[in-house]
Amino acid sequence: MEIRKTVVAVEETSRAGGHQVTPPSRKVVAAAVVTNPCAGRYVEDLGELETLGAEVAELLAHRAVAALPPDVVVTAYGKGAIVGLDGELEHAAAILHPRFGAPVRAVVGGGASIIPSTKKVGPAGSPITMPIVHRDDIWSFDEMDAAEIAIPDAPRPDEIVVCLVLAAGGRPLARTRRPG
Repeated sequence: MEIRKTVVAVEETSRAGGHQVTPPSRKVVAAAVVTNPCAGRYVEDLGELETLGAEVAELLAHRAVAALPPDVVVTAYGKGAIVGLDGELEHAAAILHPRFGAPVRAVVGGGASIIPSTKKVGPAGSPITMPIVHRDDIWSFDEMDAAEIAIPDAPRPDEIVVCLVLAAGGRPLARTRRPG
């Protein structure tokens, strides 16, 4: 795995709608800009990208958890990838789907829900918005949210920006409930 750079961004909301948010809600996005070994050519077997997905997932999960206070429990997650213009959308799918989840779940201590994702092909500076759901209850409305990141110089045509978002506390002042 060739990483050109990593970016970690933490959002902590302590006040919303004129009210204090206690404890604060937190979201952290960890992103890695990696070289796409399949850029510029058609590759039938994307196993190399699947392996890369597991490796980068573990790295990003550790970076994201380290950015949170030690007493914070991760309750929600999401993921995403932007493939540079010399790659294919399927390259993002190979990184994000077959092997990405297990390392994340190992680092955060569980997670029965799927890790929702989004993927796209785009030039440097493209933003990506990733859905977030509760790690154990995909229907927990309080954690249904999103996080966005853009890296001004990534992805270059032969790169992929791989992202993980971890969250704690749900949406600030969440009060939307399931019917019934």
